[in-house]
Amino acid sequence: QVHLVESGGGLVQAGGSLRLSCAASRVIIKTYAMGWFRQAPGKEREFVAGITWSGGSTDYADSMKGRFTISRDNAKNTVYLQMNSLKPEDTAVYYCALDRRAFYSSSISTFRSDYDDWGQGTQVTVSS
Repeated sequence: QVHLVESGGGLVQAGGSLRLSCAASRVIIKTYAMGWFRQAPGKEREFVAGITWSGGSTDYADSMKGRFTISRDNAKNTVYLQMNSLKPEDTAVYYCALDRRAFYSSSISTFRSDYDDWGQGTQVTVSS
C-alpha cells in the first residue's frame, strides 16, 4: 500500500511562508503526477497544485497562482509545496495525492476523484 506522509505544516502569521513536503514510500512516484489539495473546516477538499511526473509542467488553482510553487525531487521520492504570502483563508489541512492514471503523462488533473492515494494531511494555520 502506498504511503504518503506530509510534513511542514504549522502556525504562521499572514504574509509568512511555509514549505510542505510529501515523502512517499512503498511506491516510486517518479512516473506519476502528484497533487496537493486542501480542506478547510466545513468545506470541500479543493485542488491546490499539481505537477507532472517529470516536473516539466505544473498547474495551480487561481487563488494560489503567484504565491505557491509545487516541485518534486524524484531522487528523494518527495514532492514539495512552497507557500508564500500566506493569508488567513489559506488555513486548512493540506494533503498530497498521487494520480496513478497520469503515468508518464503530460496531464494534470484538478479533480479529487482522479487521485488514488492520499496522505494523512498536515495542518496549516495562518493568523491575521
